[in-house]
Amino acid sequence: MKEAHGSADGFVAFAHRDFAAYWFGTLFGNLGFQMQSAALFWQVYDLTGSTLDLAFVGLAEFAPSLLLLAITGPTADRVERRLIVQCGFAVQLIGALLLVAFTLGEPAQAGPFFIVAFLFGVVRAFSQPANRAMVATLVPTAHLANAVAWRSTGFQAAIIGGPMLAGLIYLVGPVEVYVTVAAVMLLAVVAMQLVTRRPPSSAGERPGWTSLIAGLRFIRSQPVLLGAISLDLFAVLFGGAVALLPVYAKDILHVGTVEYGLLRSAAAVGAVAMAVVLTQLPLQGRVGRTLFIAVAVFGVGTIVFGLSENLYLSLAALVTLGAADMISIYVRSNIVPLATPDNMLGRVTAVEMLFVGASNELGAFESGAVAWLIGPVATVVLGGVATLAVCGLWIRWFPALYQVDRLDRRL
Repeated sequence: MKEAHGSADGFVAFAHRDFAAYWFGTLFGNLGFQMQSAALFWQVYDLTGSTLDLAFVGLAEFAPSLLLLAITGPTADRVERRLIVQCGFAVQLIGALLLVAFTLGEPAQAGPFFIVAFLFGVVRAFSQPANRAMVATLVPTAHLANAVAWRSTGFQAAIIGGPMLAGLIYLVGPVEVYVTVAAVMLLAVVAMQLVTRRPPSSAGERPGWTSLIAGLRFIRSQPVLLGAISLDLFAVLFGGAVALLPVYAKDILHVGTVEYGLLRSAAAVGAVAMAVVLTQLPLQGRVGRTLFIAVAVFGVGTIVFGLSENLYLSLAALVTLGAADMISIYVRSNIVPLATPDNMLGRVTAVEMLFVGASNELGAFESGAVAWLIGPVATVVLGGVATLAVCGLWIRWFPALYQVDRLDRRL
């Protein structure tokens, strides 16, 4: 791949046309998903008033990543990654139209919405490994950190804009939200069509448990890789409060859908601000230590949010933990491609996405189920304390990760 010239260093990734098309496509796709997710969680809680149902929404979105793990990663290595991502956006468009139909039918129970959540989970189980593995093939290694920072910026911008738009449009009704989601997904499909087709990175090994085990063994053999992925899993699994935001909005902060949209977006505000900083001022040294400091700040922010009964303090806590989480995402997203050969990147990324999915969707199930037992405040606060404990243990168990210094060379 030829090096790009004539572009400011902070925007060098956009000198590559394929990355620019990919960036806009994933921006639209993530925006649509975040709108759909915010509306779905609110609609289910509004319909049933049960935190356990919120837990099942999270479980339905996560389960396919686990059930299909032996297929999704190898598929990302054997099938054109652009096509996988594009088809994923198309199926999510269909899912949004299904939500329109279910909502117009005025269901008395949340069952139909669990079906669509599971469908979205299946789609993302296939598309996320391909999506993330694509980036390393769109830019040269020297520009990868900048591309990762911009990808994260777009992702976090979607997390900001999606819930805010969903909250505003939901004032009219959920049907209007899902129609908008379908339109945004159509834009994502079109944008991905502009990315140059590339042959699969591997044509030899068929999807299956043998191929998956090879990926798992590789991760296990790389302490830095294993430490970075598992740190994110446990820190966000215990520290995730997003699934309980409908409960906090309605029952603790006593606010409506607009404020709920702000709460859903607050962590992403901090994340996108940090991501923009990282596009211009990438981490230059002592990256591992910075990672663990960020995870500790994430845990403290979670505790503050859990104890807060003031909307503005809650927003500030979410902004802070979002900025800290962005540093963790940035470091992990660089470590994975830098420590993995391209012909295994799909399988390794699938395992990474399973861990990320576990920390988000399974974390949503854990938070909702535990909140059903001991209450939302105790759940969030204990989760923050557990995150701090994980941070301390991982420094001891994965010293190689703590000692990582730079991200501009292969590990």
